[in-house]
Amino acid sequence: MTTPKLFQIDEFSDLQADACVLDENLNLVFVSLWGRDTAIQQLLAKLTIGNKEGGMRQFHIVVGQHSIPVEVPNVERLSKQSARSFRRTLFGSMTNLWLYHKLAVEPDKASGRAFALLPTETANVDDRLWSLVQNCCGLPLMAHWKDVVLATLQTDGMLTKLPSAFGHVQGYKLAVDLPKLEARMTALIREGTLGISHEAPKPSPVQLPLAA
Repeated sequence: MTTPKLFQIDEFSDLQADACVLDENLNLVFVSLWGRDTAIQQLLAKLTIGNKEGGMRQFHIVVGQHSIPVEVPNVERLSKQSARSFRRTLFGSMTNLWLYHKLAVEPDKASGRAFALLPTETANVDDRLWSLVQNCCGLPLMAHWKDVVLATLQTDGMLTKLPSAFGHVQGYKLAVDLPKLEARMTALIREGTLGISHEAPKPSPVQLPLAA
């Protein structure tokens, strides 16, 4: 097993991250942090306070020679999960904190928005994304439409791979424009690309001109 790489947090010398995913605006989608409990609690307190009274809405993760800003515009959109481990170290017990956007575990079906967080070594990415689409889309989707629908969502920018991910994790954003998708699906059905049968539509026979 490969040892996870750790990334330093600029503002907290006692905290390191082994995974982080940001959206296209560098807003936090997921981070896994390691450190002593006091440092973890200090970070959470500063994020809760915000920009007032010594709080903050941003921290930086060091990746190579770069310090990447991690924006936390609204801490109420985040869920957290923590666990203590390595209790018998020279530095005392270590705490692992997960902070993640609520849409990563509770898709918003009304708006068609969700995040998917997957290990980088996931072999069945399309199957996982298809399950998310079926759960969040609100349209009746047949199982054998998977490849066409996923390709359509990606082409139209409704399903995108998040550009900033560090560690052994990858992220995807689903933002379904329901009227647009419904119109695209209707067109695909009318042209025969999508149908009830698993079989691909047969091409129309070529009408050759009669010899003079």
